[in-house]
Amino acid sequence: MLVDSGAQVTAWDSREEQRSTLPDDVAIGDPTAIDLTGFDGVVVSPGVPLNRHPIVDAAKRASVPLIGDIELFAQMRDELPPHRVVGITGTNGKSTTTALIHHILREAGVPSLIGGNFGNPILGEQQLAPDGVYVLELSSYQIDITQTLSCDVAVLLNITPDHLDRYAGFEGYAAAKARLFEVQAPDRHAVFGTGDPQTRAVSQREKARRAPGLVHDVDGAELADRQGDWPSLQGPHNLQNVAAAVATVEAIGLTSDQWLPALTSFRGLPHRMERVTDHGGVTFINDSKATNPASAAPALAAFPPDPDPRIHWICGGLPKGDTLEECEQYFDYVKAAYTIGDAGALFADLLAPHTRVTRSEMLGDAVREAISAGEPGDVVLLAPACASFDQFRDYEARGDAFRQIVEALVGDMEIGA
Repeated sequence: MLVDSGAQVTAWDSREEQRSTLPDDVAIGDPTAIDLTGFDGVVVSPGVPLNRHPIVDAAKRASVPLIGDIELFAQMRDELPPHRVVGITGTNGKSTTTALIHHILREAGVPSLIGGNFGNPILGEQQLAPDGVYVLELSSYQIDITQTLSCDVAVLLNITPDHLDRYAGFEGYAAAKARLFEVQAPDRHAVFGTGDPQTRAVSQREKARRAPGLVHDVDGAELADRQGDWPSLQGPHNLQNVAAAVATVEAIGLTSDQWLPALTSFRGLPHRMERVTDHGGVTFINDSKATNPASAAPALAAFPPDPDPRIHWICGGLPKGDTLEECEQYFDYVKAAYTIGDAGALFADLLAPHTRVTRSEMLGDAVREAISAGEPGDVVLLAPACASFDQFRDYEARGDAFRQIVEALVGDMEIGA
């Protein structure tokens, strides 16, 4: 895109095979080694750790800004047909809320495109027709290198400890999320979840600088009676996700006649409360995206006792802490737990006083043991509360493995029957 627009581009990748694929009209140079004087900006991947990478000092010495692809998009907005931008951030729920907003808009006949931390890079997509809406999922890493993106509607779902290796503690991480609103014009809409004090604090600050009616605090309580009609949006966390999506599309101008039918037709995302199958009255749920206790807790909350505990909880992996504090209030929802991975021993010790625990170690063993113990009305839930990197490439590979194991074991049972 930059080359096509006439820009002079110097590119770098630490991998030689990637550098060899660059076009001939792109210069090659390590930005930490060359003279950056005169460059308009250094475009870095969100994965570059700004708290320890030498590119930060190199750019400062040359007084060149560090930016990302979202900032490039922001700078070219004046060249696009009339449009609006929705930006969604938060520790948990970003992807589901982003996909849901996109789905509602498309079902209502509004041109919509997903980008940012979700799907393809936004600059790699075709521009929307006039009056379209760009729906951007934004990680804190992307917000760090975005300077001028003023969203028409900005959404903050929640802030819980995560990615602390990249920030000066939890306060630094929370401040990174809040920047989405600091760069937004104060005459535009902002939507906030209400489930944690950090998000509520950002909401209060924004209310002080915006006109009444532009800041929307949502928890979904007014929608709770209807949640049973939305099979892919179960659990209290999804109730807030729905409320945030509804507040967003209403700020754009949609009505309940447009958004309500779309909630029923929404099919959800893989690895996020994904219903894999039902067999023998047992439901199998893949929530591999629950990579920390705060995101696993809502998955547990989605299946309360009826009247007895019914969750067979598969948890563990690479831990992000030494407690399951956020999940503790739902321990009595758990009929049995099956711990896996590096956190297996720790989680087994934490859960043993509350429920029956099996130290399964491997995911396949956990699924097999849960199937054997499951009874009609039970739920086998993969909500690891951990990162996946001890045994899997990423949470998607872990979720894919869970799905494949379940389908294979259930298929074998059906053949045996």
